Amino acid sequence: MGVSPRKTTMTTLQQAAVNYTPSATKKTFNIVDLPKVSTKVELVDDNWTDKSGKVINQQVIVINDVKYRVPKTVIEQLQTILKFAPQLEYFKVSKTGTTKDDTKYKVEPFV
Repeated sequence: MGVSPRKTTMTTLQQAAVNYTPSATKKTFNIVDLPKVSTKVELVDDNWTDKSGKVINQQVIVINDVKYRVPKTVIEQLQTILKFAPQLEYFKVSKTGTTKDDTKYKVEPFV
């Protein structure tokens, strides 16, 4: 007794690629991805589950329906800046490093 093959629709890889629509991702970006940030934007508690099932808590800002993670060190540096410039409206964040262990953030007033 043999198994009869299933009939499938033939599509070339090129046709599949041209017709492909990526699913919307729920990726969270980083605050450094923004050219400037308002000090008045709302900070929101958020969480997500990693591949191992561990729940990761984070704080984010949401701009145009996109989440941007705000590291605690950014909040600490902004606190120091606001002591000297309480009327600051905008700031920018840059980072150095590429891994969790060597990444450093720098917060600067945006003028």
